[in-house]
Amino acid sequence: MRRVYLDNNATTPVLPEILEAMRPYFGEHFGNASSIHHHGQETRAAVERSRESVAALLHCRSSELVFTSGGTEADNLAIFGLTREGDHIITSTIEHHAVLNACRHLAEAKHCDVTYISVDGRGLLDPVDVKRAIRPNTKLVTIMFANNETGVLQPVAEIGKIAAEADVYFHTDAVQAAGKVTVDVNEICCDSLTISGHKFHAPQGVGALYLRKGTQLEPMLYGGSHERSRRAGTENVAGIVGLGKAAELASASLDRGNDAKMAAARDRMERELLALEATGLNGADSNSGRAPRVPNTTNVYFDGIEGEALVIALDLKGLAVSTGAACSSGAIEPSHVLTAMGLSRDRAKASIRFSLGKQNTEEDVDFALGLIPETVARLRDLSPTWSKSALSI
Repeated sequence: MRRVYLDNNATTPVLPEILEAMRPYFGEHFGNASSIHHHGQETRAAVERSRESVAALLHCRSSELVFTSGGTEADNLAIFGLTREGDHIITSTIEHHAVLNACRHLAEAKHCDVTYISVDGRGLLDPVDVKRAIRPNTKLVTIMFANNETGVLQPVAEIGKIAAEADVYFHTDAVQAAGKVTVDVNEICCDSLTISGHKFHAPQGVGALYLRKGTQLEPMLYGGSHERSRRAGTENVAGIVGLGKAAELASASLDRGNDAKMAAARDRMERELLALEATGLNGADSNSGRAPRVPNTTNVYFDGIEGEALVIALDLKGLAVSTGAACSSGAIEPSHVLTAMGLSRDRAKASIRFSLGKQNTEEDVDFALGLIPETVARLRDLSPTWSKSALSI
């Protein structure tokens, strides 16, 4: 059976050239990067080359990067490391659970006060709301760069300026933005920023936290002086090499305008799906139109069906898609992102995320479009609640 993978916001396949770059560090070059002998210095050099590559992708100094095990650790390191007991934190209602659950823990265990900024029907927040929420004891604003379910881009540059003017730390989770759009920490004016390798074709289990020079961070792990005493533990050399190679490829791809090509493929798929009856785009409304998004993501609702039933039915035919965040797979409740945007429970549970990767082709899009309409129609025919006359978009 042919299989097409359109769930790249959950994870991406490791590209062949990235795997090839990593391969020597599983065997031939095995040294501990903290050792002073030849084997150690060989892997140390590889780690630092990768640090330079990631720094180039984010337009920062290499010394401002902390390698982590992924996005969740980096988010937690920023949020826990930049706040203290009793601080006020500002975040949004659509953040990844790595941010939301970290903030909830601080509220419960450290008596921090957390303000949650709402979004409009497109999934966009208003920077003015962030400004209004700032208090004398506000320590941190943490707002994501791009949403993992809808792909909607938040006005992070404006938020960064607001935080800087108020002398408040600004952290942004850029896990779904890095490698897809230009990420420049200076334009964003952020103090910390999170990326995760497996979202742009590096392996799972490696990520990074950008930390602006001079920013004081309390570490979460205690041990050796790795990563300039900001993250103890022997470095995952092979993973870091993969992250560095992925950053190189992403920078080159953005320079060539490949993000526009991906957006064109996404838009073609989107147009055909939205031509189906009782469908709509999550990330748009009738008053303001479509929100800015990363080029690879679309999130569409199909009224009258259960999203998970559609995911399973498409998977049986060889197409992999999702109802939203992979870490929430199997959740009984509908997406917190979509309900925060004002969708009803039924419509949120009838929504599907399609996310392209560098490995996808126009033929993959054709394959998906050949399956989705007929599968949606069949599920609606089987649904006891589907009534075309009763539904309105």
